[in-house]
Amino acid sequence: MVYDGRARRVVITGLGQVTPHGRDVAAAYSALVDGQSTLALRTVGDGAHTAQLVSAICGELDAPALLGRARAVTMDRVSHLSAVAALDAWADAGLNREGALSPDAREDVCVMWGCGGGGQQTQERACRDLFLRGRTRISPLTVVQSMLNAAAGHIAMMLGLGGACLTYSVACASSAVAIAEALRRVRAGECDVALAGGGEAALPYATVMAWQSMQVLAVADAAGAPAACRPFDAGRRGLVLGEGAAALVLEERDHALARGAHIYAELAGAGASCDHTHLTAPDAHGQWRAMHAALRDAGALPQDLQYVNAHGTATAEGDPVECEALRRLLGDAAPRVAVSATKSLHGHLMGAAGAVEALITVMAVHTGHVPPTANLDQVDAACGGLDHVVRQGRRGMGVALALSNSFAFGGSNQVLVFRRDNPA
Repeated sequence: MVYDGRARRVVITGLGQVTPHGRDVAAAYSALVDGQSTLALRTVGDGAHTAQLVSAICGELDAPALLGRARAVTMDRVSHLSAVAALDAWADAGLNREGALSPDAREDVCVMWGCGGGGQQTQERACRDLFLRGRTRISPLTVVQSMLNAAAGHIAMMLGLGGACLTYSVACASSAVAIAEALRRVRAGECDVALAGGGEAALPYATVMAWQSMQVLAVADAAGAPAACRPFDAGRRGLVLGEGAAALVLEERDHALARGAHIYAELAGAGASCDHTHLTAPDAHGQWRAMHAALRDAGALPQDLQYVNAHGTATAEGDPVECEALRRLLGDAAPRVAVSATKSLHGHLMGAAGAVEALITVMAVHTGHVPPTANLDQVDAACGGLDHVVRQGRRGMGVALALSNSFAFGGSNQVLVFRRDNPA
């Protein structure tokens, strides 16, 4: 690959996911737009150590069949989810076809992956073996199954990708950061193609109980009905945990056009900031700075937006802060820009959330349909002044420019801007 120094536009040519809505990207997106929720009351843990909570999980994967038996046994569930999503995205981009990329070109392809907790199911199983079952020896695969960069390593090995292979752990912004870093590498001419995204499978008993102890998980209502995830609603009662993975193929636009690739959208910009105020409490100014930086990077103005996929976790503190930041960003355009929080339908996928919601935002640009915020019956006064999409999505509204927000513990904010591809 020879980089001639020209400005390089970056487009999305492949999508893959394993989420509570399934693997089929188009079908899953249609279900989202229709407001179909995957949240349900489930039991987590095993034996004497279980808890019931509303969560969103992916269906069972036949990992040995999809990934090969010898490899699958060396992987935690988070790597299973991640690898399947990545392979699907690669195939969707047409890069698995013979001759699509030369061996030399594959040596340049980067893998940028996000994960918040690594192989947490493996870690919990090892602790149970040692401390509950009294074993003196645990699986020798424990380290390689649980390390944070395991999924990225497996993806690179399975596809023979020799560029930078990096893992970003930035709590709930992890995979959005990975996508932003892939954007920078393709723009800089380090590669023509990058595979970016993230995965999380953070529903073992100990992890769930840790979140429970923070008192941020959704709880049943006064009548005892199972908890719902209700971002921006006056009656919201907390977030709902989920698991999943999503992958995006980023490609330099001329390279994509030369090989006749299908283009979903352009990744036009990215912006990041740190709140630098509190480890867990969000800050509106910090979030505004990330959104403002992303639009500036894309050469766009707030009034150019049609849609914002909000971080929207349904927590008492988080939702009003994000709405304050959005009102400041959008100004007079605030009542005209559609806003929704799809965590109300697929749960909070932690380290995978940024990638899953980026994929959803790409699909909004690609299809022109916008998904809703489910269960939003009465907008909290602190979340008002915005065009919230409620209950059912909006089909055929057209989306030329959209934001995807990811805000993490530690004050790390990452925002991505997607634009409808045009020849200019």
